[in-house]
Amino acid sequence: MGLFILRRLGVMILTAICLTFIVFFLTNLAPNLEKLAKSEVNQRMSDDAVTTWLANRGYTQPLPVKYGQWLGVLPGYVIEGSDGVTRGRCINQGMAPEDAPSFCGILQGDWGESSVFKDDAGSIIATRLGLTGKLMFWVMVVMVPGALIIGVLAGMREGSRTDRSLSTVSILSTATPEYVSGVIFIAVFSSSAVGLKWFKGTATSAMDDITFANFTLPVLTIALYGMGYIARMTRASMTEVMTAQYIRTARLKGVSFGNIVLKHALRNALIAPFTVIMLQFPWLLNGVVIVETLFNYKGFGWTLVQAAGNNDIELLLGVSVVSVIVVLTTQLISDIGYVYLNPRISVT
Repeated sequence: MGLFILRRLGVMILTAICLTFIVFFLTNLAPNLEKLAKSEVNQRMSDDAVTTWLANRGYTQPLPVKYGQWLGVLPGYVIEGSDGVTRGRCINQGMAPEDAPSFCGILQGDWGESSVFKDDAGSIIATRLGLTGKLMFWVMVVMVPGALIIGVLAGMREGSRTDRSLSTVSILSTATPEYVSGVIFIAVFSSSAVGLKWFKGTATSAMDDITFANFTLPVLTIALYGMGYIARMTRASMTEVMTAQYIRTARLKGVSFGNIVLKHALRNALIAPFTVIMLQFPWLLNGVVIVETLFNYKGFGWTLVQAAGNNDIELLLGVSVVSVIVVLTTQLISDIGYVYLNPRISVT
């Protein structure tokens, strides 16, 4: 198991480097850098002025060099600009060049400064990720138990009326995107047009104080979409287990149907859904982009939209790093958990 984890960690590091390099390349394309310069100085800057501004701040260096500096494996640039001011990646405002550290990248905890929010990108991401973590926690609390109950009940008796009803509900929830269900929830339960003002149509106040009124709709919007997929996987796994030979043997021995489900079938039926549940975390990062924007909840997804829409390169790169780490970590946990749940799999 230890060697397996080490191999997976090595693959994860290589994958993270490749993915972050692709994002770094795309964000450092010439049109994006030109837009950054004009947004920071003047929209009517000449091409020569844009080139000078970018050169004074190290943006005209070769791409591998810039990526190494951003990552923190190469020394940060030190450039004496045409205006006589010495600038460097590691030189903060009011700091003498000789006092600046040589390395200041992601590995050193320096995530750069957001060009839109004028604050440290790392602190912004940490704050917004904490807000999204609260949202994801309550989504999982609602989604996972509900999906497992629906899947188990549907798979216990394949082809029954309960099975057909619950399967239909699962398909409908999965087939309805978040932006559709979210709009429907707002129109029905928080709009004055219908009159059911049970919940608030915005979740902005939930950033400071989570209540049932301001947090229910965004949680349900995300949970219902993922619930159907997990329920269908659980139902398929449960149906397969219930037809296994050892289940038939237990029935012939007179074991009650409830004990068969709880003591014999349920654990084996949860092997496949466990993998699907762990893979919901990367999906939730995509789902919160839509829901947080729709309900004006300023979390990680909202930050991603703001960074992409305003060409905030440093913040966008930081968001991509967090996304890559979350995806790769959940996949590793999923693989390890699958091995432990399924004793038939041997890892050497």
